[in-house]
Amino acid sequence: IFRSKNPNLFNTIKMSRQGSTVKDVPAQQFVAALAAHFKKTQKLELPVWADLIKTATWKELAPYSDDWYYTRAASMARKIYLRGGLGVGNFTRIYGGRARRGTKKNRFAAANKGLHRHILQQLAASKIIASREERKGRWITQEGQRELDTIAAQFKRGGN
Repeated sequence: IFRSKNPNLFNTIKMSRQGSTVKDVPAQQFVAALAAHFKKTQKLELPVWADLIKTATWKELAPYSDDWYYTRAASMARKIYLRGGLGVGNFTRIYGGRARRGTKKNRFAAANKGLHRHILQQLAASKIIASREERKGRWITQEGQRELDTIAAQFKRGGN
């Protein structure tokens, strides 16, 4: 309900919304639903080396989940949707973490660049994101926004 401070306007105007956006659903559930969508539609090609790598040099083990690549791609697509202009360097900082250095103090360390560059290239090939000539970073395309909003609307209706 919209309430106006101007007494000349109607006191209340009911506003209705038809669809849902990515901002309307919880992040964790949306990322899981989008990752399942990526896996089901095979929009992203799982690289051969996906089971061999770690997500950062300071990590000791590779991810446990078999679908970790799709989950990371879904998370990156959501972040680009919410705040465009992100590039490889931004994602290495976003997914970076605390590097344990033995007896020395812990320090921040960035995540792997090659992994995030590959995911961004895959998302661009499937036309979910694109780069703009006049600006830095990657931005969501209209087709990508439509697809992510569709997944959000399906999730909000309960049709995971």
